[in-house]
Amino acid sequence: MDIFYPLQQFANWVSFSVLKLTPKTHLAEALNFFIYDSLKILALLIVINYLMAIIRYYIPTEKIRDFLTKRNWYGFDYFLASFFGVITPFCSCSSIPLFIGFLSAGIPLGVTLAFLITSPLVNEASIAIFIGLFGFKITLFYVATGILIGVLSGVILGKTGLEKEIDESLREIIEKSKKKNSSSFLLKKKPFFWLLKKFWQEGWSLTKKIYVYVLIGVGVGALIHGFVPVGFFERYLKNGSFWTVPLATILAIPLYSNAVGVIPIMEALVSKGIPFGTALSFMMATVGLSLPEAMILKRAMKTKLLVLFFACVSLGIVLIGWFFNLIM
Repeated sequence: MDIFYPLQQFANWVSFSVLKLTPKTHLAEALNFFIYDSLKILALLIVINYLMAIIRYYIPTEKIRDFLTKRNWYGFDYFLASFFGVITPFCSCSSIPLFIGFLSAGIPLGVTLAFLITSPLVNEASIAIFIGLFGFKITLFYVATGILIGVLSGVILGKTGLEKEIDESLREIIEKSKKKNSSSFLLKKKPFFWLLKKFWQEGWSLTKKIYVYVLIGVGVGALIHGFVPVGFFERYLKNGSFWTVPLATILAIPLYSNAVGVIPIMEALVSKGIPFGTALSFMMATVGLSLPEAMILKRAMKTKLLVLFFACVSLGIVLIGWFFNLIM
């Protein structure tokens, strides 16, 4: 059962019972989307930030950092982060609390970005749908290419030395968390309920700082979700020329959805004659390069890092689209 089902029912109740909006209309779809996703991401923010506060107190930053940085992994740490992204069912926007939490725990920027990139692109639910729609072989390619984008982009961004391009206020939170970690043994001697309160205060403080950007991003996504028809994109993507893959990637950027929501749209595009690689690039760009995600990430990254982040992911998606169009 979907753990967010009660939130969807609440959004339906507000939209259709309280406000009396007609189902399937543009306004109803947009408002329903906004209510549901705002509540879902708020719940994720609260839970994840609370759990990360506990982890930051009880697991010394030095050990985590040593585990990931003082061993010669030959890139395997990036793979682990990307694999963790696959098994976590988060959309692009709700991955951001984990991104912040990883940095606060001392995980290197490149490894953290490998997780952030892979998490929305591939998850267990999208894998199940992909197998049902396109078969096991294509699904393996889909999973492998999603992980590949995350690993390579993480490696490239990790080698740029752009840690200073993280937002100053966020860096202050990260540094304070690291200092608290170094004295975590003292906190273990505190009363249990005192610790619960302390963890809540830290988690809620971070949630309040970023949630306004979540609301802005979800609002933009809701407007697009409710008012931009899928047919608008179909008419431009039937041509099999090489430029349709970059075009599909660009057209998908303003959209906002998770992989589960956009895979059926991808199937519809393929059934209407759009090449598979072009449709796959459209799907991946929708979940991995969304405008709402950029607006939320702007809270965590400065412009230079944000531009490089999207450039790496965009290039990877385009190359994968061309690859699939070539072999299929």
